[in-house]
Amino acid sequence: MRLVGLVLTLVLVLGIAFEAQAQASKVAGNPIPKAANGRPDLTGVWQPGTTIAGSWEDANSGTGLGGTGKNPNAPVLLASGDRTAGQAAPPYQAWAADKVREEFNRRGINDPAARCLPLGVPRAFSVSLFPIQIVQAPKHVIVYFEYMALTRIIPIVAKPKPGAALPHRDDQGPTYMGDSVGYWDGDTLVVDVTDFNDKTWLVGTGTLHTDKLHVTERYRRVSKDRIDYTAIMEDPGVLTGPWEWHQPMMLREGTLPAEYVCAENNLDPGRYESLVKAGVKIERK
Repeated sequence: MRLVGLVLTLVLVLGIAFEAQAQASKVAGNPIPKAANGRPDLTGVWQPGTTIAGSWEDANSGTGLGGTGKNPNAPVLLASGDRTAGQAAPPYQAWAADKVREEFNRRGINDPAARCLPLGVPRAFSVSLFPIQIVQAPKHVIVYFEYMALTRIIPIVAKPKPGAALPHRDDQGPTYMGDSVGYWDGDTLVVDVTDFNDKTWLVGTGTLHTDKLHVTERYRRVSKDRIDYTAIMEDPGVLTGPWEWHQPMMLREGTLPAEYVCAENNLDPGRYESLVKAGVKIERK
């Protein structure tokens, strides 16, 4: 009996070892790309809000918004522009929470995106229906969003010492996308974003902010096919503390962003104006 038990234990241990070796071989055969300076290379075209690997067509072959319907058994892509499900609730001050709730109950008729205005950060990473292209160079990282045709050029500097200020621009006023400065913290790209106006939403309907908004982004390439994106939002004007929001992004090889002209045939303003004139019932909860 002891011999049988020993054999079974050995088989189990060997099975675990072989499985670990297989996983290691799989990772080794599909490593995270590295830049010339040894940092993880974030370059590629990415789709946010999904964990499905593969080409754009394969990953979006299911039913639902943004799906091709070619494979009804494929996972449904939740391609909403307001991806807050499963995320931590925003820590709004009471008066600000009332305003967010009011905007939600009014069906978001004041959505800046309906008027073709830039989405801001981090909301630009919440739109799953459109690709995001990242181009990484030693001294800059460029992020291009097909939706709204937005471009961010992020200078890369040395990691600052604790308490040291980052070299943000001082020759521009408040902006929709903010002023970004990045640095590497190990294998994670950290981007400090300041100088916002108050004309965008954070993530989700009515999620207002002030021009005191400060966003810290973290981009970590955890595999060849995936970047884990985190945004920490701080705004003493409306929030009681930091709001942390997470978003996976999956590599879409063979995909390129297309031209996007928001103002052409944009029907949203007219629809929202009709809602305003008809009167939208507000239900506070």
